[in-house]
Amino acid sequence: MWTKHHKKRRFGRLVVPAITVAFLSYFGYHSIHGDFGLEAAERLEHQRVIRSAELAKLTKSRVALERQVELMSDGSLERDMIDEISRYQLNMSRADEIVIMNAYF
Repeated sequence: MWTKHHKKRRFGRLVVPAITVAFLSYFGYHSIHGDFGLEAAERLEHQRVIRSAELAKLTKSRVALERQVELMSDGSLERDMIDEISRYQLNMSRADEIVIMNAYF
């Protein structure tokens, strides 16, 4: 009967744990600092909050513009309002008008 005699190695027992630690370190680092990690998620959330505020501001501006367009539609077209808006946009006045500038502080 033949038996195999194994020589006990000191570092043989550390190979599998060393490889395991290397893999866990690699994946642990990238789960925090990688492109899809925790820091990237925080940056995306911050960007989402900023863009939500910008969307709210643009939506409010759009509602105001739609209200102006609705007032200038065919059914409710008023000469005074068109005159007022065009003067404001073009920054012009007639020769017989007096302009009073208001300063808001």
